[in-house]
Parts: sequence; C-alpha cells; structure tokens
Amino acid sequence: MKSNLNLNWLRTFEAAARHLSFTAASRELGLTQTAVSQHMKALEGQLGQKLFIRKAKSLQLTEIGRAYLISVRDSLEHIAFSTNGLFGPALETTIVVRASAAMIIWLAPQLATFQTAHPGIGIKLVTSLWQSGEEGHPVDIDILLAPQSHSDTRMVKLSDEFIVPVCGARTAPMIKTPEDLTAHAAIHVLGFDDHWARYLSARGLPNTEISPRLIVDTSVAACELVAAESGCTIMINRFAQQAIASGRQIRIVGAPVVTGQAHYILQHKTGTARLHVSTAFCEWLQTRF
Repeated sequence: MKSNLNLNWLRTFEAAARHLSFTAASRELGLTQTAVSQHMKALEGQLGQKLFIRKAKSLQLTEIGRAYLISVRDSLEHIAFSTNGLFGPALETTIVVRASAAMIIWLAPQLATFQTAHPGIGIKLVTSLWQSGEEGHPVDIDILLAPQSHSDTRMVKLSDEFIVPVCGARTAPMIKTPEDLTAHAAIHVLGFDDHWARYLSARGLPNTEISPRLIVDTSVAACELVAAESGCTIMINRFAQQAIASGRQIRIVGAPVVTGQAHYILQHKTGTARLHVSTAFCEWLQTRF
C-alpha cells in the first residue's frame, strides 16, 4: 500500500490526464509547466509506475494510468461533494461582519439583495456580544453604535438613532402618557443603561423611581420579554419597528427621542482581495439606512 500521497499531486494528475497536456493542466491549476512535470515525476516515483507516455509533441496515459484515473477522479469528486455538503460551495471570498444581535436581525431581510448582486461573496455574521482580541478569524467590518461626537475618523456614519418606549400588545392600551410607563416593570438592557433616564428626562419626568426589575444583555432578549408581557423597555426605534414587522406582539407607546448616538461602519484592512469585497458591502450597507 502506498502511503502519504500528496493530494496536490493527484489533482495535478487528474487535470493532466483530462487534458493530455501538462501545459493545459498548468493553466487550469495556476501552476508552472515545470511544477506540473515535477508533480507527475514525484507521483510516479511514489507509486513505482509510469502513468504517462511522454512523446515530443503528445502525451498519453499508460494502461495503468487510465485505470488509476478512474479511481482518482471518483475520489476527488467524493471529496468535493462531501466538502460542499458540510461547508457549502466554494466562494470567491467570505467577509466577516460583526454587529449586535439586534442589528443582524434588522439586516437579515435585506441581505438577499446584496447576495443577488454578489453571488460569489459569502458573509459571516458574528455578534459583538462577547468581543475578544484573540478571535480565530479577522473581522472585516464592524457595525457600531457610538456617540455622534466620536473622534475616530475611520468610522463612516450610517444613521442617527432614536429610542422609543415599547410594551406588550396587551399592556399597550394602559399606556396613555409617558408617566404611565413608571407603573410597569422596567426591563433594562446592559450597555444601554441610560435609555430609561434619557427617555423620561426628554419627557420632563424624573427617573429616580425607575429601578430595573429585569436586566438582559441584548435588545433581542428585552423584546422577547416585552412580548411575553413581562414589562416595558426603551429600545432603538428601528429595532422595535423590525420586531413589530416580523410579528412580535409588542407596541411602540410613545414618540421617538434622540439618543445622541448613531450607527457607524468601521472597515478594517484585512488584505487587498477582502478589502475590495468589504468595500462593496459597505457601499451597499449605506443604501439600507
């Protein structure tokens, strides 16, 4: 039994046997003709058999080469089939986009337009909930919520954001004024602890009586609790509108209030090819807001 056969040698053999030309195989595989010839010499040396009959202006398979081609081709096709089945078909490139869970959900219904325009590009969406400097993959694009007074010139603004009070569909008829919100359990979202204070202050109400009854770490979780009639929350307007459009049993029960924050794109430099693709995504994203 021959061991340690190089898979690249087998790919080169299949291409050379199919074309009956080292030159054509080199063009298909992106190799030099010398490299193709070296692959075949190494494979033949490992097998102890000649696979090709080399003539001045032609190339032919030996009898054992023809028999071996059938097995090699079947094996390569099986590898490709299994790989595509488990990991998806090969794409030109895949970009990594990091955003909050709420932003990813908001983007989800719109991504098809980008994928239709760029069918060869894969998008890997990761949440920013647990950011780590030791991630196993580089991030191409961050979608960030930041103060409008930020000082990072690399960030491109997408849209200013507003907050609204949200409660369950059954609770909504009880909310006639902003003050009515204080009679219900307050759901706070970590990272947005100032939303209640900001909203009540904008409506001329003190926030000293608001204490969190429930605390969650995402707006998505807060929205689910509201839909379950567990209390009221203050959340970004576009995310509330998306939840309502998707059928969540929640209602917006007050006018929007400015947050002094906006969503921005931060594009990272992760290589020329990926940068070209991530730029296309950034340009598309700016049309969504």
